[in-house]
Amino acid sequence: MNIKNFNNGIIKENVVFKHMLGLCPLLAVTTTLINGLSMGLATTAVLVGANGAISALRNVIPSKVRIPAYIVIIATLVTVVDLLMNAYLYELHKVLGLFIPLIAVNCIVLGRVESFASKNPVTDSILDGLGNGIGFTLALVALGAVREVLGSGAILGIPLVGEDFSTMIVFILPPGAFLVLGFLVAGYNRVFKGGT
Repeated sequence: MNIKNFNNGIIKENVVFKHMLGLCPLLAVTTTLINGLSMGLATTAVLVGANGAISALRNVIPSKVRIPAYIVIIATLVTVVDLLMNAYLYELHKVLGLFIPLIAVNCIVLGRVESFASKNPVTDSILDGLGNGIGFTLALVALGAVREVLGSGAILGIPLVGEDFSTMIVFILPPGAFLVLGFLVAGYNRVFKGGT
């Protein structure tokens, strides 16, 4: 078991800040911290399950049909997550909407199963999926928290500023997501010197 695979995905090889992957849900659903956290946890569940399943089946799946097989496994896991959220977290499911099924085509998930899980043991693959999922979730939470504070003056619905404070509504809109992401990536590059 290699714990380095787990740690790399969180900070050093963060899929958002270093590799700029998964930007569609990152920019679309992170208007609040809770939306970012929920989307990140859903993606993490799929990533861990897909990495584990594909690693376990890597010697059984013929190489000519590996990508379609991976997509079937990923889509099955996404459907399970989607149905569970619809059944138990209906209001949140309505907010995240179309972006839950789109986890099936998220390049982070397919990229990790193709580049790592298809070549490594199950335990290492699960740790890799968990580390990359946590890294993705942290990026979603950071973006959601900054956008929520700047756009509404609150965090998790708790006001941080007085009623007379003027919030910057642009941060709740799509252009605000790009602005915040740019500053977060610049900060990441400054602190981690490009992640190296």
